[in-house]
Amino acid sequence: MSATIKPRAPIIAIVDDDASVRMALGRLLRAIDLEVRLYDGGQALLNDADANALDCIVTDVRMPGFSGFDLCMSLRKRGLAMPIVLMTAYVQEGYAERAREAGAACFLQKPFADTELIACIERAVGRPSGAH
Repeated sequence: MSATIKPRAPIIAIVDDDASVRMALGRLLRAIDLEVRLYDGGQALLNDADANALDCIVTDVRMPGFSGFDLCMSLRKRGLAMPIVLMTAYVQEGYAERAREAGAACFLQKPFADTELIACIERAVGRPSGAH
């Protein structure tokens, strides 16, 4: 009898200063068999020695002291190239362009449908849609 090896679930970081958003997104992604790590800000993620093991990062743009754009730049400076999904409730002129320039895989405006976020992550990590 040969054992089937199940591929490792992608590890997704949720970075948001709003605990209710972090928890809700974490529940959503765990429900589709993704491994989730929660961070209350960009600096907390950067302080994690295992940050290089992340397959994708979903981060809020506007957070106190350290924006999602700052997080993107800091990760790239460290040579980390995992896909990043930026989300914000405060779309300002130029945010979408800044997200593209920062190399974001997706830019989502809150509120967004669960399916929009899931589709962004699945594209970003190369997981076929509905493969959960």
